[in-house]
Amino acid sequence: MPNDSFKELYVEELKDLYSAENQLVKALPKMAKAASSYELRQGFEEHLEQTKGHMQRLEKVFQALEESPKGKKCEGMEGLIEEGAEVMEEDFEGSLMDAALIGAAQRVEHYEIAAYGTVCAFAKELGETEQASLLTKTLQEEKETDEKLTELAQQINAQANEGEEPKEATGKKKSRRAA
Repeated sequence: MPNDSFKELYVEELKDLYSAENQLVKALPKMAKAASSYELRQGFEEHLEQTKGHMQRLEKVFQALEESPKGKKCEGMEGLIEEGAEVMEEDFEGSLMDAALIGAAQRVEHYEIAAYGTVCAFAKELGETEQASLLTKTLQEEKETDEKLTELAQQINAQANEGEEPKEATGKKKSRRAA
């Protein structure tokens, strides 16, 4: 028989993650706006939509547990987002700002990878295979996002080191109106 305290810990970790994802939904548009690189901006926008899906998966897990996702604030994510906001207030421009944004974003991704790895393990231990499957899907998406950021960083870091401006996907100056 599962330990009620362990299940409570699982629910608390899930609530923490839900809060983290909710905070990230608010932060990602700001990061996208601060990005100079078309690819980085697009990546932040895509991850915003993906993060909304992560929240929906978490809501399914909470429904299955007959629990509310509310009631906890993720202090860790709050700190990471605050650090990201500080980066955006720096006098960095172009590729240098993009390199700083990638660093902030990867800290967030690594935090989420650790958190989702934990709740996946908890769900499996509790015999919650359907929940574990949902959480594992999100964990994989977080890992893929981190890999994409690493790939972008290779190009952007080199540009920042050389003092180059970000290259646009179209070869033209970026337009805020382009969709």
